[in-house]
Amino acid sequence: MRLPTGQISRFGNLKSLLQRFAFLALIGLTFALMLIGKADTILVERARDAVADAVTPVLRVMSEPASVISDFVNNLHELAAIREENAKLREENARLLQWQSAAQKLESENKSLRSLTSLVPEPNATFVTARVVADTGGAFAQSILITAGQTSGVRKGQVVLTGEGLVGRVMQAGQLSARVLLITDINSRIPVLVGEAGNRAILAGDNSLRPRLLFLGNKNAAAPGDKVVTSGDAEAFPPGLPIGQVARVDEGAVEVEPFVVRDKVQHVRVADYGLTGILTQQPAK
Repeated sequence: MRLPTGQISRFGNLKSLLQRFAFLALIGLTFALMLIGKADTILVERARDAVADAVTPVLRVMSEPASVISDFVNNLHELAAIREENAKLREENARLLQWQSAAQKLESENKSLRSLTSLVPEPNATFVTARVVADTGGAFAQSILITAGQTSGVRKGQVVLTGEGLVGRVMQAGQLSARVLLITDINSRIPVLVGEAGNRAILAGDNSLRPRLLFLGNKNAAAPGDKVVTSGDAEAFPPGLPIGQVARVDEGAVEVEPFVVRDKVQHVRVADYGLTGILTQQPAK
């Protein structure tokens, strides 16, 4: 049923009038609240607290779904990270199992070869740690004094090392100290192997920072960068101790840069490998 046009017009005017009065009423209510806030701050604070108390439970209820969703998303991310880490651990475990299998195979072959050759195993070395208290290096001698002697089990001829490689050998042992002949001393002679080919030579000190290789069969048997290790010949040193690397090859003269820097040595290890050989020495000329 349609209303008459005049009645519709009256309803429109009434609606417009109510909107105007509502706007004016809101403005008046705002000024009233401002006046009440100025006049009675305690009342305003109480009203604010009451509104906050009333709204807080509603906000808590509204925030719970958001918190649940956030926790769910975080759990998904953690689950994905755990799965990825688990996959990496599986791959690493598989590689370790392969290495274990290879090690077991090599150990079995090693035992078999030892039994065939009747190889006598090398004795386990014993070590004594000592501190360097004096460096007597000079133009005519290359040696250091350490704080360990016969009371600590140090004996003449024992090998002296650091973590980098060979330092030298005990030349004198007192009760509480010992003197170590460095590989750079002119009296030092050490049988060595050079490079991957394992060419045999004698490392001879000359009181410089770089000892030289003597009796190297082939002049082209050494090149800069070749590693030099003890050969174990004459049972003076155990085989395989790192010494240094070839630094320069010039007209048959092969110089070796030691791994151990003498000026930086503070602590050493004196090793007893149970060897019976003696250090080949050549008196200084």
